[in-house]
Amino acid sequence: MTQNINLTLKVWRQNGQQDKGRFETYEVSDISTDMSFLEMLDVLNETLTLEGKEPIAFDSDCREGICGQCGSVVNGRPHGQEKKTTLCQLHMRHFKNGDTIAIEPFRARAFKVLKDLMVDRGALDKVIQSGGFISVNAGGAPDANAIPVSGEIAERAMDAAQCIGCGACVAACPNASAMLFVSANVSHLALLPQGKLEAAKRALAMVRTMDACGFGNCSNERECEAECPKGISIINIARLNREFFKAGFFSHNE
Repeated sequence: MTQNINLTLKVWRQNGQQDKGRFETYEVSDISTDMSFLEMLDVLNETLTLEGKEPIAFDSDCREGICGQCGSVVNGRPHGQEKKTTLCQLHMRHFKNGDTIAIEPFRARAFKVLKDLMVDRGALDKVIQSGGFISVNAGGAPDANAIPVSGEIAERAMDAAQCIGCGACVAACPNASAMLFVSANVSHLALLPQGKLEAAKRALAMVRTMDACGFGNCSNERECEAECPKGISIINIARLNREFFKAGFFSHNE
């Protein structure tokens, strides 16, 4: 049943990296519980624009939970309190009339605040560019389909490949580690025959780039797994560690 609720929003406002930043308080009223969280922010921005004030900057693209562009910390949790849900798919029915909601950007050394709730997640792109791909000639789609892969391995690879690179794992980790993101991308390629040829080179390159970008170390707190909107398992981190150590001992790509 559709209802309208009134909310108090405490939103982080920051005009670029050099600005100190601060929380500002806004009141929003008659918010439909059928709205998504980003639609609620759209309503607030329309009000701010009509009042001659600067709207709140935030990231979004597909608004269908598949692109990874949206992302903010809502009441201390990346993407909000709902399990396996992106911010664009978080609906206002999960909040109550009169609630106070704190909204801030992802916090990490590697994620520089661009403006308000927008952060530069280009560091994740750098990690992917360092090895998150297959460069050898793996043939066309018919050739790939001709290579036998067990159902179990295929399922594990596809589970890891669900990562959308939103950065929630980094924001949730007390060390701002990107290990879950890196491990998902290493795992889904290392598990498949087409990715095994470059497995050692990939693991070394991606981990080194991750460290160079300023991400922290994993200490097995599991916040990353709990907040991942796609439910990526930390089992992939164990696989990444095995791939990295194996590459360090046996690789000739130094």
